[in-house]
Amino acid sequence: MTDIILTPIGIVKSQIKEPILRSDSQGITLHEKLKNVKAERNKIRNMISEIEVAPSWVELLDGIEGYSHLMILYWAHKVPTESRNLKKVHPMGLKDVPLKGIFATCSPARPNPILLTAVKLIERNGNILKVQGLEAIDGSPVIDIKPYVQGYHKAENPMVPEWMEKIHQELEKI
Repeated sequence: MTDIILTPIGIVKSQIKEPILRSDSQGITLHEKLKNVKAERNKIRNMISEIEVAPSWVELLDGIEGYSHLMILYWAHKVPTESRNLKKVHPMGLKDVPLKGIFATCSPARPNPILLTAVKLIERNGNILKVQGLEAIDGSPVIDIKPYVQGYHKAENPMVPEWMEKIHQELEKI
């Protein structure tokens, strides 16, 4: 395989300064108590952030205002290099959940820490996109922006493992 060189197209401006999940060579840990994760997740869902697209890429935004939602691909720049070699983690750092392969989780600790969030587009002002629900921390390099098209991206009857359902059920109980 050959190396891939990515060029950021913009940067995230956000109130989020530190990730909730921390990672090192041993795995990931939840920085907050689980009950705080739910509150933080709800806060993020309502939070307005900005994506500042580099002026050289502003032309690529033409027509984006016609979409209500976007998918933002960004680089988890605070994931330490040694975390990119992890093979398995306890999802969300929960030790009572058995170890799972990185690709079976939403862990930011990945060989290539590319993360994805679907957001609501609030407005575009030149090269600035105001969005709601972006999980990226302040300063995260944006790799790509894609429109969310339900008819194209919608998965029919998606299956989720029992352990993932359990995590989400626990979050809902709190």
